[in-house]
Amino acid sequence: MASIDINRTTTISLPGSVSSEILQKAQESSAVMALARQIPLPGLGTTIPVITGDPEAGWVGETEKKPVKRGTLATKQMQPYTLAVIVPFSNQFRRDVPALYDQLVQHLPGALAKKFDQTVFGAVKAPGSNFDTLKACTAQSILTNAYGGLVAADADIAVHDGILNGWVLAPQGKAILLNAVDDNKRPLFINSVAEGAVPMILGAQVRQSKGAYTANTASDAAVVGFAGDWTQAVYGTVEGVQIAISDQATLTDGSTTINLFEQNMFAVRAEIEVGFRCDTTVFNKLTGAAKTGS
Repeated sequence: MASIDINRTTTISLPGSVSSEILQKAQESSAVMALARQIPLPGLGTTIPVITGDPEAGWVGETEKKPVKRGTLATKQMQPYTLAVIVPFSNQFRRDVPALYDQLVQHLPGALAKKFDQTVFGAVKAPGSNFDTLKACTAQSILTNAYGGLVAADADIAVHDGILNGWVLAPQGKAILLNAVDDNKRPLFINSVAEGAVPMILGAQVRQSKGAYTANTASDAAVVGFAGDWTQAVYGTVEGVQIAISDQATLTDGSTTINLFEQNMFAVRAEIEVGFRCDTTVFNKLTGAAKTGS
């Protein structure tokens, strides 16, 4: 991500509706935000309860005492971390305001959503210790026996007292499932070529996300998707997406320096304060390509 010299920033106001639309589209683009439960997140963070055991009912006879079986709870600290991106534009977009708004809505939500998903799914490092990831959750291979791997994920989540209610597939995972056939060479997961999608697996909804993919290495197989009980996953945002625009700053993009004033450009910075917590035991990751060299 480019850096920005805030001492040389002059802001240009945007309608509040633009920020709201960017947040809404980020939520739509992020598989995690679409499946997990959202809560308001104070700037200093918050403590959330995590159910670790359910209460249990029991049969009783007339005049007998009713059973007292308390559920067990643990707590986790949810902390907001800042996720940001800076996108430079040509000044021609400023002359055509509707085009600028369109560019903002098209570019920024996807960038924020992809990085958020990549972090939750363990493809990139978490921003801090109070941000849960699914990197170390149980793995199920769908490379040679796709259906068997999916059922194994469902079974493992059930063993840990979860109910699988959502799948996230990377494009690479979708390709594996579209290639899966039965003994008569009929596709397992689509009704027709025209449909070309995997809308549901084992009765649970399917979302797609580029952030759900991690390439194979010498030590790990490629990760191509995730399954889980998303009622046990929570994310929170502090104030939605914050937008700032500058035409005076100097940007550093890797080894390239961009002087916005000299080059007749301006830049848009979008940032969001967001946190994520979940019970990682009720999630499985789906693996595809084998380890490098294996």
